[in-house]
Amino acid sequence: MPQFDYFVVFAEMRTGSNLLEANLNAFESFECHGEAFNPAFIGYPKKTEILGITQAMREGDPARLIDTIKTQSAGLGGFRFFHDHDLRALEISIIDPRCAKIILTRNPAESYVSWKIAKETGQWKLTNVKRRKDAKARFDAAEFEDHIARLQTFQVFLMNMLQKTGQTAFYVDYEDLNDLDVMNGLARFLGSEERLEALDDKLKIQNPQTLEDKVANFDEMTEALAGIDRFNLTRTPNFEPRRGAAVPAHVAGFKAPLLFMPIRSGPEEEVRRWLAALDGTTPDALYTKLNQKLLRQWQRSTPGHRSFTVLRHPLGRAHTAFCTRILSRGPGCLGEIRRILRNFHKLPIPGAGPDETYDRRAHHTAFTAFLQFLKANLRGQTSVRVDANWATQSAILQGMAQVCLPDLIIREDEMQLQLGALAKQAGYPGATPIETAPEDAPFALADIYDETLEALAADIYQRDYEAFGFGAWKA
Repeated sequence: MPQFDYFVVFAEMRTGSNLLEANLNAFESFECHGEAFNPAFIGYPKKTEILGITQAMREGDPARLIDTIKTQSAGLGGFRFFHDHDLRALEISIIDPRCAKIILTRNPAESYVSWKIAKETGQWKLTNVKRRKDAKARFDAAEFEDHIARLQTFQVFLMNMLQKTGQTAFYVDYEDLNDLDVMNGLARFLGSEERLEALDDKLKIQNPQTLEDKVANFDEMTEALAGIDRFNLTRTPNFEPRRGAAVPAHVAGFKAPLLFMPIRSGPEEEVRRWLAALDGTTPDALYTKLNQKLLRQWQRSTPGHRSFTVLRHPLGRAHTAFCTRILSRGPGCLGEIRRILRNFHKLPIPGAGPDETYDRRAHHTAFTAFLQFLKANLRGQTSVRVDANWATQSAILQGMAQVCLPDLIIREDEMQLQLGALAKQAGYPGATPIETAPEDAPFALADIYDETLEALAADIYQRDYEAFGFGAWKA
């Protein structure tokens, strides 16, 4: 039984996709139908249908065109797909293991310059060298940055989806398109025993010169490209696992059209009491333990609803997590993790909890050790899970976004002003001011704060400092 029912060539403009299609169609085994899902046309600019499926029919049901290509093509059928084509077709094909994936790439600087020249000349294909139109591209740094960002985003998406669905793809580079052995290898990948003796030579390379000869402001281009971080050297490494949406932790107002999306180790209880006080009730009356279905029902039945979350400074949040979840043996303590931190990571905290011998110096030492553990933990270097109480707030918000994004992100030190304004917008102009969160016990962060702790936190939570612009912690 053949491994594939159809194929998709994932490419972009000016990557050589026309030539690759010509090579594929040189095999009797394959039939490629052009840009079948280009929003502006179907297949090719002057065509009106593919195998009897019109553009209007495709718009109404993209799956129908895919099924037709699978069943009515002369040989194994397929099409070319670019990042801005109909995403409904992408959703169908990318997860289908019966769809062969071919990924065509090209040096982005070359594809950008080729695109600029084609726009200038209006010549997108060349079959007769005598009709070649000549022009030079003018490099635009901002435009190129946008160009390369689009390419990278789409390529990363394809790679991740193939990983998640356990698939692989056949990768072809622009320079491979004139390699007979590679094209025959592609045929083998697609399940054909057919082999070509020579490649299609109808299409000609339009701009064979060097980049220096094709770009009018080549020196400016060279200078701009020197500033591009090709290897992403300045990226903040992120080994933190992706988080879920944590919908059961969301809190909806008793009557107020407000949804609080809490971040652990932040001012959770204070916000809950404030939200309950809007309707003169207690936190127990608020709607909690929602699932995604109940959340959507609440959203639909609550017109004009607002959702919000509250950020806490990373150092303050780590200190709260340490005091309430690790140091203390009281309610909310993460007992098993506490045991592992004491026994394996040698965290210097009293086994039974803080006693009279546990002073500020001991607290500073213990909290410093906890921060050092967090540094390894968030980098995936420990067996302990990355708990929601100390996960980065960036990761938590990304998890929330899978189901519902907060439309207001408030900083803890701005709660009084912003929550008051939010209540007024929700129809509660006389809202009671929110309480200030109490100091951590047995010692407040202000009692032990120094530049060493700040530097540790800035290193551990670099993602949050960068994403939210946090400065040094202030008491």
